[in-house]
Amino acid sequence: MKLLGKILLGLVALVLVVAVVGWFSLRRGEIPWATLEAKYANAESEWVELPGGIRTHYRDQGNPDGPVLVLVHGFAANLDTWEPWVQRLGKDYRIVSLDLPGFGLTRDPDGYRLTETAFDDTVEGVANHLKLGRFTLAGNSMGGGVAWQYALKHPDRLEGLVLVDAAGFPEPSQKGSPIAFKILRNPVGRFLLKDLDTSQVTAQGLRSAFEPQPELATDAMVARYVELARAPGHKDIILGMMSDPAGRRFADPKQLATIKAATLVMHGDTDKLISAEAGRKFAAAIPGSQLIIYEKVGHVPMEHVPDKSAADLDAWHRAKVRAAKP
Repeated sequence: MKLLGKILLGLVALVLVVAVVGWFSLRRGEIPWATLEAKYANAESEWVELPGGIRTHYRDQGNPDGPVLVLVHGFAANLDTWEPWVQRLGKDYRIVSLDLPGFGLTRDPDGYRLTETAFDDTVEGVANHLKLGRFTLAGNSMGGGVAWQYALKHPDRLEGLVLVDAAGFPEPSQKGSPIAFKILRNPVGRFLLKDLDTSQVTAQGLRSAFEPQPELATDAMVARYVELARAPGHKDIILGMMSDPAGRRFADPKQLATIKAATLVMHGDTDKLISAEAGRKFAAAIPGSQLIIYEKVGHVPMEHVPDKSAADLDAWHRAKVRAAKP
């Protein structure tokens, strides 16, 4: 019995050693800003210092004399998610895309914590810095939530609102939803992801976002998500968002009914993160809005079907925004 006990203790010790070694082998530290900017900034990249010490990264591209589109990315993403639209719409539109605090190449001061209006304020800060006047605001996923909230807070700034698979209505967990979000909702999962290599869960989440064409989530795309999440301070901000559900703002149909800007709602019918029913709810709540449901398209139509979604936005903008101007 004593021998058996020693063997068991030895096995336990071996497992613990392997676990500790595995933990350290999978740990990934922060990536310096200089390294990230050298890889992910481009000739169009610019920065503006906003209140609170936030150095916001944005790009101002396309036709400088065209109608203005301001584009806001989703959770864990960055402004690169909009490049397919920039390429297709830039000839006719002035397109401003930006990285929100905690994401992309936007730098935040040490110990920064998001406020309830941080994202709205970032959009307003960039718009004021560029002296944009009235513009059309588009947002995907979390960025869609930023867009409709901005529309409620700054109704005079917007001539158009575009919600692309937008967040806002409470969403029941869907079968097949990305495992990354299931992990992030759990405090133990958040602890483990803070310092570990997230390449595998990120890849799974991105492949899920492009269902039923997961191959559209390329290795380069996965690397961009993973590496930008390792920017100094970003993981603390991202994990802080997931640990404070009380700070989230949910859509109220009565409030949405006060939006006067021309509104386009786009949604993929195979979205596993935010169901197409959410898109229908936005369209039903916002007066005069147009709804487009894309068949066999996932969470990011601007990347999944860029030709179709860009053409639809252009047709809507010409018919509902520009045609309405005196």
